[in-house]
Amino acid sequence: MRNFRVRVGELDLVMTDGDQLVFVEVRKRASDRFGGAAASVTPSKQRRVRRAAQAFLGTARGTGAWPAFRFDVVAIEGARVDWIPAAF
Repeated sequence: MRNFRVRVGELDLVMTDGDQLVFVEVRKRASDRFGGAAASVTPSKQRRVRRAAQAFLGTARGTGAWPAFRFDVVAIEGARVDWIPAAF
């Protein structure tokens, strides 16, 4: 699934890894000159992604128990791509 949007935030990708749900934040920067793509996932951005994930889980699961989940970051800088599992 791509780009789940709600008032409180947005999820770039929602995937599964085995029986775990993975919320993926994708960040792209031309270079690492100002801290790079991974550094651009600030605490504020993390809060927005968490809130969007809560909304997603609420719509997808109803009132049932939430599955195991994690937050990954895909950081793209030029031609370099880093996948950071359980980034926050």
